Amino acid sequence: MLDHLAIQCADMAASATFYDAVLAPLGAARVMDFGVAIGYGTPEKPDFWIGKFDSGEGFRESHIAFSAGDRATVRAFFDAAVANGAEVLHEPRLWPEYHPTYYGAFVRDPDGNNVEAVCHSPE
Repeated sequence: MLDHLAIQCADMAASATFYDAVLAPLGAARVMDFGVAIGYGTPEKPDFWIGKFDSGEGFRESHIAFSAGDRATVRAFFDAAVANGAEVLHEPRLWPEYHPTYYGAFVRDPDGNNVEAVCHSPE
């Protein structure tokens, strides 16, 4: 439903390293880089953007859920996040309270946002 999503980052280099690593298993890559804004997605279209924190005061946590094609990809996302120093919120597992095949993992990005990879398909 969304055309694209952008979040502000306090440390662009740390956030770029984090998102380069965790989005690769999901099939997304850095496709545009303007220094103060970086777009991730497919060569046809960047869907997710990070930008230099430059407006507002304080921090407001965002929740970002990225689609994964299968459960192994959710685990690969999680492993890449942990390898890049992410705080673990929830290890990969089923979340039957959402629906019977909801399989997700949740971590914090370098700015403290709640970032998830989720697969809705059965194993």
